[in-house]
Amino acid sequence: MSASTRAVPFHCPYCGDENLWPHEGAHGSWECRSCLRAFTVKMLGLVAPTRSPSGASGAES
Repeated sequence: MSASTRAVPFHCPYCGDENLWPHEGAHGSWECRSCLRAFTVKMLGLVAPTRSPSGASGAES
């Protein structure tokens, strides 16, 4: 993802509604017109997958 690409949320992190619009604040800012909250979305980076010590997939039987 380049610096000019926006991360687009599909749901409000507070109320779960989809009534989201770009906010005029900082880059990556969004406003929910259902709960009237404004928030930002920021990509922190990629995370390497973790492995369990036994090599199992993490599912217990």
